[in-house]
Amino acid sequence: MINQLKTILLLGILTALLLAVGNLLGGQAGLTVALFFVLLMNMITYFFSDKIVLLMYRAKEAPKSKYHYLHEIVEDVCKLAKIPKPKIYVIPTETPNAFATGRNPKHAAIACTEGILKLLSKEELKGVISHEISHIRNRDILITTIAATIAGVIFYVARMAQFAAMFGGSRDRQGQSNILSLLALAIITPIIAMLLQLAISRSREYFADETGAKTIKNPSALANALHKLESGVRMHPLGFGNQATSSLFIVNPFSAHGLINLLSTHPPLNLRVKRLKEMKI
Repeated sequence: MINQLKTILLLGILTALLLAVGNLLGGQAGLTVALFFVLLMNMITYFFSDKIVLLMYRAKEAPKSKYHYLHEIVEDVCKLAKIPKPKIYVIPTETPNAFATGRNPKHAAIACTEGILKLLSKEELKGVISHEISHIRNRDILITTIAATIAGVIFYVARMAQFAAMFGGSRDRQGQSNILSLLALAIITPIIAMLLQLAISRSREYFADETGAKTIKNPSALANALHKLESGVRMHPLGFGNQATSSLFIVNPFSAHGLINLLSTHPPLNLRVKRLKEMKI
């Protein structure tokens, strides 16, 4: 409940920031145009990102004959979570990781790497699958798309403010130059929007951890899996794909360190593990 409220609050602040930006510029038409184009871009991403990301990571659909135990785990978790079984894919890499994608529970997929299937025990893998099923159940793709749309409009409008400042800025009611306000808008608001967007991403990770642990009634399984995954990624970082998609995975597949917490899409692993171990089921 706390993480849900935190997400609502962060989305509210992000929306308020957007409205403040529009009010400061005073350009309702420009804001409308920006909203249209960014919304269109994010809607395309929302409907087709699953196919794009699965292709990007060379994921192949996992035949039940070969990956029977994986299908069995997914089916068990889906029954507990009361959602349809998603499509299951396997990624050909020794990097231990997994992600979920898809716009809603009826159009969803889970991808596991070959590395994670070798590294984790059945219970640990069940904890990871439950985390990913929770992302689908909690409609996190929709939430992150909304956040990306609002942040995208802010970035777009901030770029407009940069051009306005370069060409002399606008005039306030007293006819004086408003360049300082435009510069502040162009520089500060995109940073605030980015930090809010990252905070929303971290909040959804915490919530998926919590929901997943409650679903299978075993927080230790996911906690132990996270420890193994962090070490596994350090030994076998992902050698293909795109850093921009790292937020999809249960842990950052490219590096287990190197980003300060404030600029990370994932919460610090030690805090995730601590919260899981303190959970009372």
